[in-house]
Amino acid sequence: MSTPYRVIVAKPGLDGHDRGAKVVARSLRDSGFEVIYTGLHQTPSAVAATALQEDVDAVGLSILSGAHNRLFPAVRQALDDQGLQDVLLFGGGIIPDTDVEGLLASGAAAVFGPGTSTAAIADWLRQALDDRGARSDLD
Repeated sequence: MSTPYRVIVAKPGLDGHDRGAKVVARSLRDSGFEVIYTGLHQTPSAVAATALQEDVDAVGLSILSGAHNRLFPAVRQALDDQGLQDVLLFGGGIIPDTDVEGLLASGAAAVFGPGTSTAAIADWLRQALDDRGARSDLD
């Protein structure tokens, strides 16, 4: 029996709109992931602390506030500061296409825009974690 991947879905910053994050969290759960939803108004250090405590394989950020260029790198840095360089960082929200390349360069593994199906996110995440060998059947 394999161990399911553990994923945090987080809402960093002051953004108070979490419907999309909850939809993605539920979809990932229904796809076989163990999901921890952190709730609204999380700081990057709080997200990283939760990632450490929960021994997660990935952190997904939902950002609609326009602060993505600050929050993605800040969460990546906070994860790295906790020794979690192997934790995959991904996310989505209202993010202009012109900003995606910079987010990927700052440590995000993928950025999903509006209209991305939840199945596509789950499929990408499973494949990305499988490729990294994040968990094995021997865990």
